[in-house]
Amino acid sequence: MYGSARPGPSARQRARGERGRRRLRFDGWIAGLGFSGGTRVVLGHWPLSPLGPFSDVMVERPDGERLLLAPSRRVADFVAATYVFDTVRIVPVEVEVEVEPEVEAGAGAGTGAGERVWSAAAGPLALRFAVGRRGGLGLLLRAVPASLATRPAWCALTDGPARLLPGGVRTRGSAGGGRREWYGVRDLHAIATASASYEDQDLGTLTPVTPPVRFGFGSVPRRPGLARVVTTVELGE
Repeated sequence: MYGSARPGPSARQRARGERGRRRLRFDGWIAGLGFSGGTRVVLGHWPLSPLGPFSDVMVERPDGERLLLAPSRRVADFVAATYVFDTVRIVPVEVEVEVEPEVEAGAGAGTGAGERVWSAAAGPLALRFAVGRRGGLGLLLRAVPASLATRPAWCALTDGPARLLPGGVRTRGSAGGGRREWYGVRDLHAIATASASYEDQDLGTLTPVTPPVRFGFGSVPRRPGLARVVTTVELGE
């Protein structure tokens, strides 16, 4: 015998339930790079997060293997529950940022005002890249007040224009475990030069991030770049 049907939750009850979900904010940088050997790399550097300061690296190999390099089990469990990987490795992840001296006129391809050089070591991966100039999109992003740029409602509004960028970029979407995410992008610089190795094998020269990476609902921009980001993750029920 079947029990009597019960009415489903009202729109107000559903909205109240959604508002009750816990939201976590991660404040830092995301770098996306491609290499001529076919490997694509996404570096996350998060000085401010609910998990404490940390950096992690997502790697997609030429054969399609998706690899997470995380500094602790706690970070690995959280990231792997949000994105999709074939392999997860717990390894030390160290990131350093330095400013190179100003490049003299005619003495190279630097920005002319000093370059920020990032170095990352994560288990089998060694990465080094120089950050170039801020382009037009970066200038536009910088003009948006931080209090607005990091709101989920604003990220939802910018998702449509973001999809017009090459590479399958998204600023909101559904993640693993019933989670939702919003990316509040506050700045964007091109990556001027880069080198990387995986298990002591050179990955080749810097190239666009093609094909797009497949860790989550969206990829990084096709053009290698460093984005200043506040990521909001809403946990599932």
